[in-house]
Parts: sequence; structure tokens; C-alpha cells
Amino acid sequence: MSTSTPEYDTVIIGGGPAGLTAAQALTRYRHRSLVVESPYPPRNQASRGAHGMIGLDCATPAEVRDRAWRELNHYGLAELRRTTADDVVPLPEGGFRVRLADGTAAWARTVLLATGVRDLHPEGVEGFEECWGRTVIRCPFCIGWENADRSWAVIADDPDYALMAGTAFRAWSGDVIAIAPLDMDRADQVRRTLQEAGSDLVQGDIARLHHHNGDLHTVELADGTRIARQTLLWPPSQEQVPLVRRLTTTLGLVRDDDGFVTVDATRRTSVPGLYAAGDLTTQWERGAIEAAAAGAAAAGAIHFAGLH
Repeated sequence: MSTSTPEYDTVIIGGGPAGLTAAQALTRYRHRSLVVESPYPPRNQASRGAHGMIGLDCATPAEVRDRAWRELNHYGLAELRRTTADDVVPLPEGGFRVRLADGTAAWARTVLLATGVRDLHPEGVEGFEECWGRTVIRCPFCIGWENADRSWAVIADDPDYALMAGTAFRAWSGDVIAIAPLDMDRADQVRRTLQEAGSDLVQGDIARLHHHNGDLHTVELADGTRIARQTLLWPPSQEQVPLVRRLTTTLGLVRDDDGFVTVDATRRTSVPGLYAAGDLTTQWERGAIEAAAAGAAAAGAIHFAGLH
């Protein structure tokens, strides 16, 4: 590789819990890494605290990142670059050339994708952004405690998910209904089952969320119906970031039927030398601590693969 191109053991693309944990673990393995962190606001910017991480409960995502970099800078083996990665190109002689949006490039023996995914917020729903991350939530395990003992609604277009409103969230609320579109399959069956469980199904398109500074109190449907609710469990649709979509085409990076990057138990992807950890690999294990664990697993695999 040209001496004008910086060389690293690993380039980590993404500076969230997965990427930063991997950077810390690789540092402890005495690997030199580059963490490429997008300059744009992170997906968890609306979060008022990272929960479930022992010793860091209620610390904001920004506070977690700042502390992580103070620790990493103590060792001096991890470098931060605030930009995005445009491409990852395998080289004939081995390793990868990572092309960055700031016009620079880096060479690395291995690359770890820790980009997360993009949330696709519903368009045209007044009040959604103001309530998002506070009283409109995507995960009860992340912020259910802060919304406990309030009236909830589960926003669902899948009948099986709508049925969960009857029993699945009783740890946080005894008043949970489902709100679903008019064309949802098996709606009559879902409604009967929910009503038997003391819940209910309301159908219609959500047009507006009435709130006081992000504190939801009423959901308004397109037909004018108003429903008194204080918390919405509303997991938005998601998509992979542009880099991951590009690598699916250029490198044949394998993704599953739901669009998530396929990895083995050691976080290796279908491309030799390319690893992935965090939300881009799963729709279920979405907490910060699960992402951190995946980052640690990837770092261990990267280190031990280099011994052979």
C-alpha cells in the first residue's frame, strides 16, 4: 500500500456501542484501529439515557461516547475520523481499501461494519418527531420504565404483533390497546381476542399526535376519531445505510430475507475479512448492551483470526 494511505489493523465503520466496544477490545489486544463515525446526529439522539448497561444506566448516548473516547485516548491506539465511509474495496494483495467521504482513504487488514440502520419515520404524522424517543417509543425494554403506568397503544400492521397488546406489555401498563390500519388481515379475530383479554383494537390511519412538549395525550385518526393515549409503542420501518446496500451489490454481501446482514457466531460476514456487529445484523437484539456484546465478539474473532 502507498505510504500516503494510513494503515490500520482494523477500520471500524460506526461509532455506537458495537463499534466503540470493538475499538476498546481491539486496543486491549494491541491492535491499531480507525473508527469512522458519521458527523450526522446518531439514530439514538432522542434517547434521554442508555439503559441496561451496568455502571452507565441513565447516561445519555453522548455521555457514553465521550467517556468511551476518554478511555480509548488513554491507550492511543484508536483514532477517530468524523466522516462516512463511501466504499470498502478488497485488494489483490490482501486487506481492504476504505474510501471515506472526506476524500481520504485508509488501508486495513480487516473491516468491521457497525453502522446500525436507519429508522424510517412515518410521513405526514403531525407531532411524531416531537414525541419520538420520549412518549413514542420503539422498544419497551429501552424506555418502558419511563413510560410505566400510563395508557399505551401498540401501533401494528401485522395481526400477530397487534395481538401482543393483550398481554405482552403488562409489566409496564395495565391499559394497552392496538391501533392498526383499516386493511389489516384478521382484524375481527384480533379484536375479539384482545377484547377477551381486556384490551381492544382500533382501526384507522394516524394523522396527528396531540402532546405537550413531547408528552403525548391524544391520538387523532384521519377520520377525526380521537383516542386518549399517553404512550405509543411504534417501531418504525428501517433500512440499511447506503454503504451496506452498496456492498450487497459490489461484494455480494449476504443479507437475510428481512434485509439484515448475515453473520456467523463470530460476527463474520460472507466476505472474508469483513465483519459486522450491532443493529445492522438483527431486528431483535437491539439494546445498547447487545450491540456492545456483538462488538466485543467481533473484536475477539478479528484478533484470533490474525493468529492463524
